[in-house]
Amino acid sequence: MINGMAVPLEQAVQELSKYRRGLKVMSGGVTVSGGEPLLQDRFAIRLCTAAKAMGIHTAIETNGFLGSRLSDSELEQIDLVLLGIKTWGSERHQHLTGKDIGPTLDFAHRLSACKKPVWVRFVLVPGLTDDKEIVAPIARFARELGNVERVDVLPFHQMGRFKWEKLGLKYTLNDVKPPSNELTEETCQVFRKEGLQAY
Repeated sequence: MINGMAVPLEQAVQELSKYRRGLKVMSGGVTVSGGEPLLQDRFAIRLCTAAKAMGIHTAIETNGFLGSRLSDSELEQIDLVLLGIKTWGSERHQHLTGKDIGPTLDFAHRLSACKKPVWVRFVLVPGLTDDKEIVAPIARFARELGNVERVDVLPFHQMGRFKWEKLGLKYTLNDVKPPSNELTEETCQVFRKEGLQAY
């Protein structure tokens, strides 16, 4: 998908090639994101492979649950992984996402073993993910991996609500307010105490 429109791989590569020179000059690159781009893992990795062949920096934004779909050689086509860690603990993760946290952590360990640069992305949701029992273990885990270059603490917002409504899905976060600047800064400090760059 490019700007919400489905396109074949060849068209996506052709479009990307138009910007190759500018991306190099600006030290930019291409990020494959979603939803979850590894639901279309063959498309994602072929696009990254084509970008690398053009000398373009590649990144993928994923929660890592489907990371096992990528071989080690395919991972070499990705320069940076933006890894979303939603919460901590098996029960909490299952309750929040409907999925087991195990595959995400396994993928994180795999990225660590091959020294792949990672930026951890953590969405701060008041009443759901702002507990120190969630934030502190994620911070320790990120530090122990040894390949986490930064942590992005992303304050929850309501801008995605319309997507749920459009899909006819029940949206359960109507009453959740964005975190205060103070809470966001406190959360960043938890990561910084572990020696991580957090923003």
